[in-house]
Amino acid sequence: MTLQAHTAVFESNRPRLLGLAYRMLGSRADAEDAVQDTFLKWQQADQGTIENMGGWLTAICTNRCIDMLRASHRARVDYVGTWLPEPTPTSPFTPETERDLMLSSSLTTAFLLMLERLTPKERAAYLLHDIFEQDYAEIAATLAMDEAACRKLVSRAREHIQQTKVRHATAREQQDKLLATFQDAVETGSTERLAALLSDDIALHADGGGKATAASRVLTGKKEVMQFIERVLMPHYRQYDWTFTDLNGGPGLVLRHNNVAVVSMSFATDTDGRTTDIYVMRNPDKLGRLDITPLQ
Repeated sequence: MTLQAHTAVFESNRPRLLGLAYRMLGSRADAEDAVQDTFLKWQQADQGTIENMGGWLTAICTNRCIDMLRASHRARVDYVGTWLPEPTPTSPFTPETERDLMLSSSLTTAFLLMLERLTPKERAAYLLHDIFEQDYAEIAATLAMDEAACRKLVSRAREHIQQTKVRHATAREQQDKLLATFQDAVETGSTERLAALLSDDIALHADGGGKATAASRVLTGKKEVMQFIERVLMPHYRQYDWTFTDLNGGPGLVLRHNNVAVVSMSFATDTDGRTTDIYVMRNPDKLGRLDITPLQ
């Protein structure tokens, strides 16, 4: 295989590897590092001995992500305040099939937070089987486990996912309405329409990472969340430049000051279209990659 063909094989697999790595790690920067590490191993490999090149690359990338998850455990424990996944731009689309819904839902902040409760191998097995449609034989080879053990990993992961009820589709129009109503409330100071779109048990999660001002804990309940929006967000957010964009599989917004992103926000809704969670990213280390190529 020529060097050009060798590189072309990897590049054809890059979007899939990056999508897998981001879902595994919850960080676009770390995901790109994992994919680059996979590329370095690919350059050193003897392609003549590899029968399934896509499967080989997936296995290398998956195990690199597992190693990175284990190494990051201490950093997550010591993290200042609420930890949220790094927001990432995604291509706008409306899910038309169950497969589309799975791919879109598996990029949401709510879903990525749910994955944090799984072991690294549970996370890998579930993503490979239910999101990336690998069979158990391939997963077993990737994780160096037997198929029965892989089935148990996926089964346990599914139980967590079903309990958290993070998979649902909200009409694009409803999501756009929420963003417009939120902006109107901040700009005008009138919050009645916004409050009507929030669930009674809404939660607001803010990640400052100890490097930017943010709520130190998750705020819960409509009264507490609305008080925070009125007293903290409104006075500051109306001075920023607002951009509506697609983040993590759905509509979100990015606020900039002097062309620098200082806030990103995304939302989760229930099956009735009520907003159940607001995710506010303030950590500057996680806001520097919002203008890169959208994730698939």
